[in-house]
Amino acid sequence: MSVFAQLFTRRMLICVFTGFSSGLPLYLLFNLLPAWLRSEHVDLKTIGLFALIQFPYTWKFLWSPLLDRYVLPLLGRRRGWMLLTQIGLLAVIASMGGFSPQSDLHTIAYIATLLAFLSATQDIVLDAYRRELLSDAELGLGNAVHVNAYRIAGLVPGSLSLILADFLPWSSVFIITALFMLPGMAMTLLVNEPHRAAPPKTLREAVVEPFHEFITRRGWNNALLILAFLFFYKLGDSMCTALATPFYLDMGFSKTQIGLIAKNAGLWPAVIGGLLGGLWMVKIGINRALWLFGVVQVVSIFGFAWLATVGHHAEITGVELTQLALVIGIEAFGVGVGTAAFVAFMARATHPAYTATQFALFTSLAAMPRTFVNAATGWLVEAMGWKGFFLLCAALALPGMLLLFKVAPWNEPVKLE
Repeated sequence: MSVFAQLFTRRMLICVFTGFSSGLPLYLLFNLLPAWLRSEHVDLKTIGLFALIQFPYTWKFLWSPLLDRYVLPLLGRRRGWMLLTQIGLLAVIASMGGFSPQSDLHTIAYIATLLAFLSATQDIVLDAYRRELLSDAELGLGNAVHVNAYRIAGLVPGSLSLILADFLPWSSVFIITALFMLPGMAMTLLVNEPHRAAPPKTLREAVVEPFHEFITRRGWNNALLILAFLFFYKLGDSMCTALATPFYLDMGFSKTQIGLIAKNAGLWPAVIGGLLGGLWMVKIGINRALWLFGVVQVVSIFGFAWLATVGHHAEITGVELTQLALVIGIEAFGVGVGTAAFVAFMARATHPAYTATQFALFTSLAAMPRTFVNAATGWLVEAMGWKGFFLLCAALALPGMLLLFKVAPWNEPVKLE
């Protein structure tokens, strides 16, 4: 089967729906929530602290063994948990807009934390389902399709919802956004349950064996290097985009301009980058993809430093909109190709018997920077200014690249486990 023919299979279509369902709640927390708070005059330090509500993405490996071990009575081991979390996400997102950032900020923080918990739990089971669905040869392309759909989902809270916010009350905006969980729920009801490995027989086995198997298979030194790489590879990029929407607002752009220009300019290059990344990985392998795409990812951060140098615009013209679209487009392309390789690397490192727990551990480490480090971004911006902040982000992207010498050598393709 040709490389392009591999794109048009039922398994790749399922990856579209898993990506969309996974991306929607996360991008709501990344884009729509900060924009809502900023438009209601909440200060940057407080918005930065809201990154801490994402702690479930960092700690989801703690309850992932429960999803490996226990099977709900409806739909099976993976699909039952998928449907339950998707119903919860729809309800929580719809309820969020009923509160005011001025008077109910603590309540909003609690609701957002619950949203993050449900989203992280959904990610555990969607990642496990996708890993069990795809063959080893399909991992690069399938995860690239998933990441692309993940980013397309960001168009809803990052573009459509922002535009609607200029014309509708926030309560209606959040209800409309919540309804976009329905396609993922339909997918869950229509797909088949994968059966690549039997579930652990006891909870103790579900908790202990995933870690024991990973360390035994890799060895202590290599295992620790892999875990360090998962933490550092996306650190600079994650910090760079943590306060993206407030940055655009501070540069003088309106919510509608951000919705129409910035988000679309960020989406389509990321989609193209993700697809190209997946196709290139079929040819060059995951290791070399991590090197090439990582370099693009680091270089693209400098575009934001240049945009910050230009400064605030009292009046927005076509020139300013073009500058914004260009910078975001280049950064999005780098992230698109880089994320495709990064997720494929994580999937390759899991064992089919303990997919949920091991994948959750790896993605938790990858999420740690955006949860804890990003909480300090508001202080960093106020202390260093936007330009200094973006230069720091570029510097923090380098350790992950250096670790590639050990975990993914250019001339030493890693055997698929």
